[in-house]
Amino acid sequence: MKKILVTGVNSYVGNSFKEWIKDYPNDYSVDKVSVRGNDWKEVDFSIYDTVLHVAGIAHVSTDESMKDLYYEVNRDLTIELAQVAKQAGVQQFIFLSSIIIYGDSKEGKVVIDKYTKPNPNNFYGQSKLEAEKGIIPLESDDFKIAIIRPPMIYGKESKGNYPKLAKAAQILPIFPDIYNERSMLHIDNLSEFIRLIIKNKDKGIFFPQNKEYVKTSELVKTIAEVHDRRIYLTKIFNPLLNIMINKSDIINKVFGNIVYDQAISRYKESYCNKDLYESIIATELEHK
Repeated sequence: MKKILVTGVNSYVGNSFKEWIKDYPNDYSVDKVSVRGNDWKEVDFSIYDTVLHVAGIAHVSTDESMKDLYYEVNRDLTIELAQVAKQAGVQQFIFLSSIIIYGDSKEGKVVIDKYTKPNPNNFYGQSKLEAEKGIIPLESDDFKIAIIRPPMIYGKESKGNYPKLAKAAQILPIFPDIYNERSMLHIDNLSEFIRLIIKNKDKGIFFPQNKEYVKTSELVKTIAEVHDRRIYLTKIFNPLLNIMINKSDIINKVFGNIVYDQAISRYKESYCNKDLYESIIATELEHK
């Protein structure tokens, strides 16, 4: 029985992982702890095999007044938690980083491979990258560090861009048909990947993603279809969107091109239990 401590009591990833792991009641047990304030410092970390650190500020902000808070939560707290875990004898520390450390796709299509250097263009990405750099030196034979850099995570009750696209799919009669590709990761596929990392006591930097790249217009069309709606794709807006994609953060987030090379996302065991269509069904319909 592996004992896992998840940081963040309201974390989407943490809560989803705890739900996922219920299918393995004899293999894993999961506790959650809030890391707001200092009460977490009273927790006995020594009884856990793995700390899964998913708590943090997850949204991108350009408000300079938020900058210090991003570094305090995403960087400093991560490093402190890793130090406490190591001192307590925890065997593995898993940190949820982000594809955001590579910046965005405003300069054209970005294909991230094993040679691509991180280049964050906001303090959210920079705070995540500095957290990584802060915990890697703590690694030892007895303290393994696994860093996960997921692309856009989506699933039932997720936040961010996916629910906005899902809403558009259910109300709009037309949607722009512009070619792009993005790496995405369904929450169940991520949960299974985390389970395998824990089972195998792995360390290193990981880039999990769905098996398929996603074209935004096809994603919206598929969401509409599972709701028995027909949405028409049109190229009439493409000239304007092609101009705006390098000038507007919102347009870039929706229609930008940024993917992981599939080669760096392969793992020794299969973790993608759902393909794109199955994941949309699970996201949109299973809760009804």
